[in-house]
Amino acid sequence: MGHQVIIFDFSVIRGLWETRVKKNKERQRKEKERLEKSALEKIKQEWNLILECRKKGIPQSKYLKNGFVDTNEKNLDTYGKNPQLQKRHALSNEVNKERSKFIFQLSGEQWTELPDSLKEQTYLKEWHVYNTLIQNIPAYIALFQDLSVLELSKNRISHLPVEIGCLKNLKVLNVSFNNLKSVPPELGDCENLEKLDLSGNMEITELPFEV
Repeated sequence: MGHQVIIFDFSVIRGLWETRVKKNKERQRKEKERLEKSALEKIKQEWNLILECRKKGIPQSKYLKNGFVDTNEKNLDTYGKNPQLQKRHALSNEVNKERSKFIFQLSGEQWTELPDSLKEQTYLKEWHVYNTLIQNIPAYIALFQDLSVLELSKNRISHLPVEIGCLKNLKVLNVSFNNLKSVPPELGDCENLEKLDLSGNMEITELPFEV
């Protein structure tokens, strides 16, 4: 009695298996693309919301919850319908605009001296002069009786004028990283001075007794 031999065509099984694997991989690829697209859309949506909230002056605490962006557009709607919030934002802008009128700012190595027009702006309350090649502060600084902040860091200033002692309302003086060798005793006449920064002036070895 002869043996019956059963022959399987493994090529057919392998073909079916490869087809199934390909379909599965294709399904995974599409799902990955969908998730990535979804994530990008969410990021875009969050960023647009942040920009819109900033533009309208909505406080960060209103659209950030535990570090995550709350994309609920009720924030924008609420702000748009709340005249009190709009009024507060407009008032804040007006205050900042008004404050900027009293601040003088200057930076850049193209400046070797302060502009002549500065001496006419004696109403200024703050000077912010930094990263310039300016070496001297003019004596007419005594005219700026309302000055409370004098930020003069990272310039080439070699000395401070004795007239600086006339600034009775000066609270902050920052002359860090200049070329100062000494400080005038008259600085001690600035009776309201709260902060003095002389760091980075390597040749200053002592301060006058008055200071």
